[in-house]
Amino acid sequence: MSAASDFQAFAQRVSGAVEVAKAAAFSQPYLTATGFMVAAYLTYSYLAYARLKHFPGPKLAGWTRIPLILWHMGGRVHLKFQEISETYGPIAVIAPGVLLTSDPELMRRMAAPKSRYKRNVWYMAFRFNPDKDHIGCERDNEAHSQMKFKLAPGYSGREIVDLEDKIDANIAALIKLVEDSYLSAPTETKAFDLAQKVQYFTADTIGDVAFGKPIGFLQTDSDMYDYLKTSAEGFPFFTMLSLFPWLMNILALDIVKKYMPSAKDTVGMGRIMGLAQETVEKRYPPKGGEPHQDMLASWIRHGLTKEEAKSETVLQILAGAETAATAIRMILFHVYSNPCVLSRLRVEIRDARPSSPITNAEASRMPYLQAVIKEAIRICPPITGDILKDVPPEGDTYNGQFLPGGTVIGYSMVAMLRDKKTFGEDAATFRPERFLPEGASEDELHKRDAVVEGAFAFGRWRCLGRNIAQLEMNKVIPEIIRKFDLSLVYPTEPFKNYSAGIQIQWDMWMRATRISDGGLSH
Repeated sequence: MSAASDFQAFAQRVSGAVEVAKAAAFSQPYLTATGFMVAAYLTYSYLAYARLKHFPGPKLAGWTRIPLILWHMGGRVHLKFQEISETYGPIAVIAPGVLLTSDPELMRRMAAPKSRYKRNVWYMAFRFNPDKDHIGCERDNEAHSQMKFKLAPGYSGREIVDLEDKIDANIAALIKLVEDSYLSAPTETKAFDLAQKVQYFTADTIGDVAFGKPIGFLQTDSDMYDYLKTSAEGFPFFTMLSLFPWLMNILALDIVKKYMPSAKDTVGMGRIMGLAQETVEKRYPPKGGEPHQDMLASWIRHGLTKEEAKSETVLQILAGAETAATAIRMILFHVYSNPCVLSRLRVEIRDARPSSPITNAEASRMPYLQAVIKEAIRICPPITGDILKDVPPEGDTYNGQFLPGGTVIGYSMVAMLRDKKTFGEDAATFRPERFLPEGASEDELHKRDAVVEGAFAFGRWRCLGRNIAQLEMNKVIPEIIRKFDLSLVYPTEPFKNYSAGIQIQWDMWMRATRISDGGLSH
């Protein structure tokens, strides 16, 4: 047979296969199944749209989740949510069956002790162990309350006798690192990534407070086990996963678990999990005359099981260190970017004559320092995720609007914290005076303080790590200001930021010089 005949025969076989495929594709059973799926999807979309059609929102958002997915993929979803809230009001549709609110009173209502709102399946994406809940993803209100009861005494710091000493030691390690390796001179610049060094500090501090010793980031001046790198990659994954709750069932399969971070890993998030779990294993069962006075010891005394403790220590490091680092970075960035703020803060520190290192009590009595901390958190809250809750089955009526049962409602955190009605016409501007009597009435100050507290969530879902983070901010900010002048190496692009439920920040390159008299001479 000739080559032409071979090709002709081959073409006939291909043609025949195509005809068979076309016949199958357009057969009655196939068309029936396809039509059923299309009809089911359109019906679902219409019903989801119809339930919330009395709420405004962006075009298509009430019909499909595609806009929400695209907003998240851009890494600036917190700013998109702010835009939506400012355009459509305090309650708007952002996806089929999903609302967005920037109203702090509605957020408080949802988080009230007797509220029947509950956490949405969105939280399940942030399980570090697909088989085990931690306080950050527990959806059952009663189980969450019971867990909180066991954890709260440790998080409060009251049962950690040397809590401030631990934080002081890690501040000293941070100061020493900058002094030994990154001080610039008139003839040279030793640039360093402040975003990275701050996270070394918060991760080491959390490790020290939680289970008795720093992890070692500051000592080695390195991203140990590629932790920062892998966590920066991991959080966007978890955030995208939260948009597809059905995928969480797949992650629970044994065949998939082996590809997830594991305590057996030698690098990344898995290695940090391993370090935490190794510490927990050594402390269970608890021994009489327990010498430890750290957070883990408090949890043990209050009845936390070994498996619960493993999950909670991992949560502390992975989430707590990142959020505290964001707050500290933003305070330092705004202080050193505003000469008037820096000058006034240094005068306050000088006049207060605090101890060295400064105590939490001393820092708490400095009104301008506290105003600076609040303003930085307001401008750039560490937590930016959807934070979705489920409306109770019977629904709820708020401000005359009915929220149907089963509706999902999330938070527009940035919109809440930059609301002009609460914070003034210059709400987008960094101005700490708005939290001082000179800048607002007593009623306005009370309202502003109450709203900023929402940056760490309200009521039953208030972040337990808030107290530890406040201690870190109160102590590390004055110490850095006493020691160094910092300036941005690249002021036109001061740092990079990606919103993935929390703020991921990097490349905050700084130049540091020493202040010989601490900048506090009379």
